[in-house]
Order: sequence, then structure tokens, then C-alpha cells
Amino acid sequence: MHLQFIAGLAALILGSTGGEIAITRGMKAVEEPSRLRPKAVLQFLARAVRNGWFWTGVPLMALSFFALLLLLSWAPITLVIPASALSYVVGTLGAKFILDEDVSIARWVGVILVCVGVALVAAG
Repeated sequence: MHLQFIAGLAALILGSTGGEIAITRGMKAVEEPSRLRPKAVLQFLARAVRNGWFWTGVPLMALSFFALLLLLSWAPITLVIPASALSYVVGTLGAKFILDEDVSIARWVGVILVCVGVALVAAG
């Protein structure tokens, strides 16, 4: 694989996963709406946009989107999309070690299966 593809894939994976982790952290700090009524939802959104983690996550997710566009211009989608599945690995590690979530054995097995699938796709 070319170095630019690997760099683009790293930007995609770290941007999307970092963004998801940051936004998750921010949303957990924001009290959820008591009801799904317009006023409660608007109040929830107002609290969310005042949260720093939210604004950390948004540009990271934008970075991942633009990295995806670049990758799709460089390589076939049959390689890009499966390779981007490595974000499940990084996301699970982030959930465990950054968000302190419990990750079951079944989820770890799923992460290993994703890695095996990506390796098979990359092999050819």
C-alpha cells in the first residue's frame, strides 16, 4: 500500500473514532431531554452546543469525511470501506480506555473478526 493511502486511512479512522468518542463524552455530560417534545429537544441541543467535547468532535468527524473522499479518489471502494472498518477496533479500544465502558467478550471477538476480514480484503 502507498504511504498516502495509509496516511489517509489513519486520518479517516482517527478522525471518525476520535470525533465519536469526543461527542459521546460530551453527550454523556449533557442531561438528556426529559421528553421528546420540541421545547425539551431544543433545550437539549442548546446544552449540547455549549459543550466543549461536542466542538472537539465535530471537526474530527469533518476531517474523517474529507479523508474518506480522498481515499475514494485514490483506491477502489472495495478496499476503502473494508479498511475503514478498522475504526471499530479503535472505537472499541477508545470506549474501553477513554470512556471507561465495559466491553464484553463477544464484542472483543467481533473486533478480532473485523481485523481478520480487513486482513483478507487487504491481501487481495
